[in-house]
Amino acid sequence: MPDPKRHRLLDPAVLARLGTLKLRVRAITEGVLTGLHKSPHHGQSVEFAEHKEYAPGDEIRHIDWKAYGKFDKYYVKKYEQETNLRAYLVVDASGSMGYRGDPGRMTKLEYASALAGSLAYLLVRQQDAAGLVLVQGQVAASIPPRASAHHLGPIVDALEGARAEGTTRLSSAVDFIIEHAPRRSSVIVFSDLFDPEEKVLKKLAQLGRRKHEVTLFHVLDPAELEFPFDDPTLFLSMEDDRQVEAHGRDVKKGYLDVLGRWLEEVRRTAAEADVDYALCRTDRPLDEVLLPFLARRERSAA
Repeated sequence: MPDPKRHRLLDPAVLARLGTLKLRVRAITEGVLTGLHKSPHHGQSVEFAEHKEYAPGDEIRHIDWKAYGKFDKYYVKKYEQETNLRAYLVVDASGSMGYRGDPGRMTKLEYASALAGSLAYLLVRQQDAAGLVLVQGQVAASIPPRASAHHLGPIVDALEGARAEGTTRLSSAVDFIIEHAPRRSSVIVFSDLFDPEEKVLKKLAQLGRRKHEVTLFHVLDPAELEFPFDDPTLFLSMEDDRQVEAHGRDVKKGYLDVLGRWLEEVRRTAAEADVDYALCRTDRPLDEVLLPFLARRERSAA
């Protein structure tokens, strides 16, 4: 049965009142870890995370004889490239990510940063390597993946210091990862997808063709999804000088029709490109985003 107290602590409105990203990440990860089911491997030695059972063809010189003495089975030591998944957390920090429809909520960038920082912690906790790529028109900052708790500080500091500005250009992140990730990695993207490049999802698909595993967290504010504007309103672009004045009631239906078609196209294109897709409303508790992702990841690794 869900814990209502834990659920309240993960409410974005509550998290928005916490002063720093570090406090948000701590609250989120504690809540998520409380919500996770116990691992079916609970109680086994952590050595199993760094070993695999011997199979014909493995180098005999890599057999761990201490493990044999303890478990009466042959185990081969796994090296770092086999043990750790390398995850690149790609966070869109463009101007449009600074939007929030309600002053009591987090901006899209704050929400995405809370998700990314929490995932970095959870990944490193299970001995995976987490890195960060911040995008503002181009790659504004990058931290290579490491599987070390000391590595979390720079990631959280970079996210907390990010300011929403510039245009969305996710293709620059794709090019960066293609260049810097020579082997299979997990690429986790946090963006509103307000990218002028229409084929941005097909660009992300390039990563899949290179054997990378791609996840897209599509971060949108409820106001962008519901268009709660009735009165005459001046709409300003957050990435350039464009502005439109319109009567909310007159344009609402047309806006929602276009939005619905766009979201359907995004979902379809993501599915065709084998991109794991999740729509993330910034008014929803963050465990509702993270727990399904972690469950899917655990099933795919089984």
